[in-house]
Amino acid sequence: MRSLRYSINVTLDGCCHHEAGLPPDEESMRYWTAQLERADALLFGRVTYAMMESAWRKPATGTWPDWMDAWQLPFAETIHRAKKYVVSSTLGGVDWNAELVRGDVGRAVQRLKQESGEGLWVGGVTLPRALADLGLIDEYEFLVQPVLAGHGPTLLAGLRERIPLELVDRQDFQSGAVALRYRPTRVAA
Repeated sequence: MRSLRYSINVTLDGCCHHEAGLPPDEESMRYWTAQLERADALLFGRVTYAMMESAWRKPATGTWPDWMDAWQLPFAETIHRAKKYVVSSTLGGVDWNAELVRGDVGRAVQRLKQESGEGLWVGGVTLPRALADLGLIDEYEFLVQPVLAGHGPTLLAGLRERIPLELVDRQDFQSGAVALRYRPTRVAA
């Protein structure tokens, strides 16, 4: 059975808009590349899929754009070739090594988790909140940026119930960012 890990950049005040934190640097890109490599597949909602595809899909020419620095290429290559599942009721189809997931998201993700492998990785805002509400997330990974955004979507806003977590790993970055990895604590019945 594969575990499901939710990973996202977040500011100190809980904002998780992709432009609210610090711009990626070599250290954070190495970190995210290593995390993506630990997953068998990526799980995205429609909005996150579109955002990631626009930034990280290799152009038809086969050559990465000039704006991309050499230290970004390992991340770009990793996410480009990764298997992806896209949860959407409105998209007509997907490509970029992706498969569309429709219907009951809880059942679909439970089926994906029951497959053998290293794990699944989910990013974004709306889909992870729904999966957290369903108790399907096995690990939470936050790269906390030393920034106060003051606005924007916040981490897991609207969560139905409190989820107690235990810290399982911490990594400090030279930028002042901190990667924190948590697992939900299971309460004995």
